[in-house]
Amino acid sequence: QVQLVESGGDLVQPGGSLRLSCAASGSIFSAYAMGWYRQPPGKQRQLVAVMSSGGTTTYADSVKGRFTISRDNAKNTVYLQMNSLKPEDTAIYYCTADLLVRRINIQNSKFWGQGTQVTVSS
Repeated sequence: QVQLVESGGDLVQPGGSLRLSCAASGSIFSAYAMGWYRQPPGKQRQLVAVMSSGGTTTYADSVKGRFTISRDNAKNTVYLQMNSLKPEDTAIYYCTADLLVRRINIQNSKFWGQGTQVTVSS
């Protein structure tokens, strides 16, 4: 079992930056692939970024070059650094974990956090 707790969501102006954190507990963190999803208001949840247990990363086209996923296995934490934020990045951001990357990619991963709100507005 894995418990995930996100933090770092906030109100930020367009062009600003924010770093989200997701603290994991309950299992061998380093064995898990980790991902970030987001759900904009009135829209379906969408994949943002994924990092495999080996460190391979993939990103949605909409965030490439602006967002960076990283992990610190010693701290059991995954991060999402978000730069050059746009109003369309406004969403609830969810952290997710699974032993298999492909399950994260199809939104079928086993463990999810409760979400953290990011609002980009002037």
